[in-house]
Amino acid sequence: MAYFSEEELYTLGLKSFGENVKISTRASIYGADKIVVGNHVRIDDFCVISAGEKGIFIGSNIHIAVYTSLIGREKIELSDFSNLSSKVSIYSSNDDYSGEWMTNPTVPSEYTGVHHAPVSLGCHVIVGSGTVILPGAVLEEGVAVGALSLVKGRCCEFGIYSGVPAKRISERKKNLLDLESQLVASLR
Repeated sequence: MAYFSEEELYTLGLKSFGENVKISTRASIYGADKIVVGNHVRIDDFCVISAGEKGIFIGSNIHIAVYTSLIGREKIELSDFSNLSSKVSIYSSNDDYSGEWMTNPTVPSEYTGVHHAPVSLGCHVIVGSGTVILPGAVLEEGVAVGALSLVKGRCCEFGIYSGVPAKRISERKKNLLDLESQLVASLR
């Protein structure tokens, strides 16, 4: 996988980025001036990162795997140590499918009923392959979401969620917090 060099990252026009940022040259970046990227971030091939008015904020120590999309007008925030597996889709905007409104971005907004709401992923969140996260979703610290799930609301801290729609099925261990402390201490 080829990554943009530091000089090329500057030419992308990102609002800001930290150290050791690896963005694939095959990723598509839109609204770069509204995208903030922390330290030790890897974004793989064929990802689409499309920031709307409120921006996309990617913390530190984050991996975004192949074919993942972050799209929408409202804010999307990925907190430190979160991980998105392949083909995850996060939307902060979503068309109304009821038939009351027209759909798609070629139609003027007064004829569409697009719903916009921020999306937030807390620290140590992991999202399984093929999961879709809809506008307004909040995944609190330590949440794990199983593959092929649909998240459309709040997932409470250190829960394991799965299904369509995603439901809490188990508790997640908190050992990773001790490991984080050890890692941070080793970097001082």
